[in-house]
Amino acid sequence: MGEMNKSTFIVSQMDCPSEEQMIRMKLEAYTQVKYLDFDIPNRKLEVYHVNGIEDIQTSIASLNLGDSFQGTEEADPPVIEDQSKQKTILWWVFGINFGFFIIEMTMGWISSSMGLIADSLDMLADSIVYALSLFAVGGAISRKKKVAKFSGYFQMALATLGFAEVLRRFFTSSETPMFQWMIVVSILALLGNLISLWLINKAKSKEAHMQASAIFTSNDIIVNGGVIVAGVLVYFLNSKWPDLVIGGIVFTFVMRGAIRILKLSK
Repeated sequence: MGEMNKSTFIVSQMDCPSEEQMIRMKLEAYTQVKYLDFDIPNRKLEVYHVNGIEDIQTSIASLNLGDSFQGTEEADPPVIEDQSKQKTILWWVFGINFGFFIIEMTMGWISSSMGLIADSLDMLADSIVYALSLFAVGGAISRKKKVAKFSGYFQMALATLGFAEVLRRFFTSSETPMFQWMIVVSILALLGNLISLWLINKAKSKEAHMQASAIFTSNDIIVNGGVIVAGVLVYFLNSKWPDLVIGGIVFTFVMRGAIRILKLSK
């Protein structure tokens, strides 16, 4: 089989679970790859493998994530963490995100708030990536790519409809959203994300998907805060504009997430 080697890459655009999944799916076909160790905060990937690195290097470069090969050295087999506890936590985080997708989408339509609707799609985007991580473990690459393709196009379609609705409300007379629901639901979503972040940090795991989940959840907290601020501004200004602005901004994040998910299907 050959001796175990460790090759290190710096991947400058690897900042969330989407990029991690892209790399995993790209390298799964190589039997010489034995383990992938992701350090997302530091944008570092360590590939434990036997035999040469050339094909692996070419595959990583094809993803256009700003990779830089740092070198190869002999290494002992890595110590792999018990993932049962991590999976339990990720199930909770997935459930919280998907639950608030439904809640925020429903209340967004009831309260006529594009900010809540956009935030719900942001929650859905996170749920899709978590689902890919949880459901596709050990699954066929072709199945993973089909799930990613469907999810990406579905999310992109929703984001496009959201943008269209924001523009329609910009250029036509539409009702001012119910700021009370914007604030209350966003505070609940914020609490949900804080609980998720607490669960993730409690695991004290160095595994990439756990680190990435912490980054994802931290970004969600910022978005929740933006919707709360927009709700306050709607109240003080008695205007729909703050809600439409935050909605447009978050839909941009959702569209970017959809594009990243679609890259997983290639």
